[in-house]
Amino acid sequence: MKNLLTVFSLFLVAYTVSAQELKLNDPLPVNQKIKKGVLKNGLTYYIYKTDVIKNVASYYIIQNVGSILENDDQQGLAHFLEHMAFNGTKNFPGKGVLNTLQKHGAVFAKDINAYTAFDETVYNMDNIPTNVDGLIDTSLLILHDWADGLLLTDAEIDAERGVIKEEWRSRQNGDMRLFKNSLPTMFNNTKYAERMPIGLMSVIDNFKYKALRDFYHDWYRTDLQAIAVVGDIDVEEIEQKIEKLFAKIPAIQNPIERVVVNIPDNAAMLYNLGMDKEITTSNISFTINQPKSLKDETVADLKEALFNKMVSSMLSSRLKEIAQKPDASFVSASCSYQSLARAKNSFGLMIYPKPNRQQQAFKTALEELNRAVKFGFTQAEIDRTIAVYSNYYQTKISKIDQTPHFEIINSIQKNYLENETMTDLAKEYELVKNIFAQLAPKDLHDFLKKLYTAENRVLDVTGVEGDNNLSREEALTIINNVEKDTALTAYTDAFVGETLTSGIEIKEGKIVSEKNNKEINATTFVLSNGMVVNYKFTDIEKNNVLFEAASFGGNSLLKDADLPSAAMVSNLVGMSGLGDYNSTDLAKVLAGKSAKSRISISELEETISGMSTTKDVETMLQMLHLQFVKPRFDEDSFKVLQNNLENSLIRRKGDIAYKMEDSVSTILYGFDNPKKRLFDEKYLKDISFEKIKSIYQDRFNNAADFVFFITGDVSKEVLKPLLEKYLASLPTTKKKEKWQDNSVTWLNDTNKKDVFLPMEDPKATVRIAFKNKFKYSLKNTYLLKAFQDILELRLMETLREQEGGTYGASVYSSLSKRPKESASFYVYFDCNPDKVDKLVSIVHQEIDKIKNGTIDKEDLDKALISYLKDVKEQKEYTGYQMNLLYDYFIEGYNRDEAKNNVDLINAIKPQDIQKFVQLMMNNSQSFEIVFKPAK
Repeated sequence: MKNLLTVFSLFLVAYTVSAQELKLNDPLPVNQKIKKGVLKNGLTYYIYKTDVIKNVASYYIIQNVGSILENDDQQGLAHFLEHMAFNGTKNFPGKGVLNTLQKHGAVFAKDINAYTAFDETVYNMDNIPTNVDGLIDTSLLILHDWADGLLLTDAEIDAERGVIKEEWRSRQNGDMRLFKNSLPTMFNNTKYAERMPIGLMSVIDNFKYKALRDFYHDWYRTDLQAIAVVGDIDVEEIEQKIEKLFAKIPAIQNPIERVVVNIPDNAAMLYNLGMDKEITTSNISFTINQPKSLKDETVADLKEALFNKMVSSMLSSRLKEIAQKPDASFVSASCSYQSLARAKNSFGLMIYPKPNRQQQAFKTALEELNRAVKFGFTQAEIDRTIAVYSNYYQTKISKIDQTPHFEIINSIQKNYLENETMTDLAKEYELVKNIFAQLAPKDLHDFLKKLYTAENRVLDVTGVEGDNNLSREEALTIINNVEKDTALTAYTDAFVGETLTSGIEIKEGKIVSEKNNKEINATTFVLSNGMVVNYKFTDIEKNNVLFEAASFGGNSLLKDADLPSAAMVSNLVGMSGLGDYNSTDLAKVLAGKSAKSRISISELEETISGMSTTKDVETMLQMLHLQFVKPRFDEDSFKVLQNNLENSLIRRKGDIAYKMEDSVSTILYGFDNPKKRLFDEKYLKDISFEKIKSIYQDRFNNAADFVFFITGDVSKEVLKPLLEKYLASLPTTKKKEKWQDNSVTWLNDTNKKDVFLPMEDPKATVRIAFKNKFKYSLKNTYLLKAFQDILELRLMETLREQEGGTYGASVYSSLSKRPKESASFYVYFDCNPDKVDKLVSIVHQEIDKIKNGTIDKEDLDKALISYLKDVKEQKEYTGYQMNLLYDYFIEGYNRDEAKNNVDLINAIKPQDIQKFVQLMMNNSQSFEIVFKPAK
């Protein structure tokens, strides 16, 4: 078989034959499916019809307004205004926006949300039904009110001040403090450096009502607004509705100019060193700022963007190759080209050094960048990268009708805010193929040399107190020495690969029986080696195929002493490569293919899962075959894994979140529980290369003990010979395993404790949980979820809206079938330490209300309607069919039947939830652990 380099060469020849002259000044081809218009008042609108999810649409309003437009005494008002959009509008007073949408199954934070950034504020309503009478008009009316109808009442403004402060508090950690510290360097002391979107709490506490209303009047105006409607809609009808509703909004007379803040060039390198007590590992960002054009895009811009991606990708691959060596000075490093601000991009390196190796890590990564600057890229690297991007375009085009809403919205948003062309992808690919056909290594080499300038450099170092941190002077010396290093040689790519299974003898088996299942329209194949494969065709997502193999046993069959090693099996297998190829070479073999495979071991199960495009199903099954007959365990990769784990352990020591996690574990299970061990030095010492290898070989030694599932856009006729070749050929035994119940109990039934931790920014974190024995059933899963969601709605109303005491309380629940039938739920939130007692009391009061039957029918309806909506929408994805197969053949029920979901949901009554909660809370185990700042 011809090697890959030959294949790639032929691939390029094919391009060269059909190459045409590139007209670099031509405009890019526009996606004509996106309807764009501008009303007389200046408001821009976009409409796109797609039934990727049937009978729903997503509605967005994009405000060309962010924190960058705030005056010094307005810091935080852009973000505050975003919050107020959910606190009363002209047509939806109070919580009318949320209440209206939640009645139709939309969930706050999932389907209804918004964000504020430096340069824009964007509001969204996702997957809102279009087949409900009047709901399209209602959704457009909400957009209208967000544009020009916020009430901004005194009472609602004051109520929201506390919520904003708690949002600020919840996000205060070491990483956030370091990010804020880096802004003057990152943005070269421009206004960006002083405009964190969350703002200043002194402003939030004290701004006058008029200040917020003035900001709204000045900046929320039609010439700075765009609305987008994407989904299963009639374009002409929506356009008429938009013109009728939004044309009435008057344009602001004599508007304030919306200025784009430019980041000036810098001759000398900008430098920042930041340290924080909670951050115990370092990282280094070395970037070179690049100009960003906001002019109409041309073919030349497409070529430049493509070259940026190719250069970054190839450099990242080289850096990853270095990181996979045990003696590497960094844990990881990458190269990227990305947006920095509205009018500026950045190109550069992100480096995560090993402890006390910042200087060497910076030098090594910089050498690799300079190696490319001096010598360029090899033809083999370029060929593989072309194959990767060609495969990307081909796959995206084949699934063009399944493009998710958010991708379309992202294209629209970039068009409105940054004037990026919304391209016709198929026509863009024709241009890309032409660019590839004319591409010579010198083109990319020259392009990289233009990126690597002596000006506009920025070095941001996250240091560690007490370490030898990279100083400005050291960095400049390293840069100078590397750039003048005459001993630097060109990168060599000695890889010559064939295929995944080259040199492996495969003795094909047979399909000995084929049984069609009419109930779920699936086929069960029994293979000659005893394996069972359940298959179901679906092209609900074109060109998408999923695979899974599952076997009971998992960690439950292992000794306690082996659990640390077991936890690292999937990590080492993923890092080692597959078959004859290490991780670096495996990526080269798979260049231009869309096929993935991974293994995992959980408490009760071991699994192999994978995904591919239709054309790469064979590659996916080859990977599966090798997972059984020729897995790879690389000792160098194990050494790298050990280094990474040691680095993780160092980072955990300063991270408050991990300290909380360890505290909960020790309170519930003690310090010496062999099944609930802390991640510490002793844990790391018990991780063994040989043990990982033996655990894998024990858990994955018999393919016939797995049940296999394949679903997606691959026909039975194509699949059957592949099953005979790659699965029926696997060695098997008749041994069947079952999981064991090794579940661990809490030390105490009731656990109530305050834990005091040193904190830079004081906050309290509350964790409350209850669990009890409880019968597993599909009905009970819905009852528990309904309780969870009703409680979360109540806590949002009480803790957040009424008390202003938290940014949000999260409620999680679980109904377990194995190893023991049990139900549990958890309440988590951050808050002001001074308010802990009151807020915790409210949580218990709300639980008691539900237990006593005080359940708002409207809250229940919101939850149930969202479940019915989810049942419908899940069927639009291949993953649903995989779950259908698993549930049918493993769990014993058909999720396609209404009796297993829709009927159960519709039958739920308030008294059912009350009874469920009463039973669950009766003699339940519980914990209430509150983390507070040490005094």
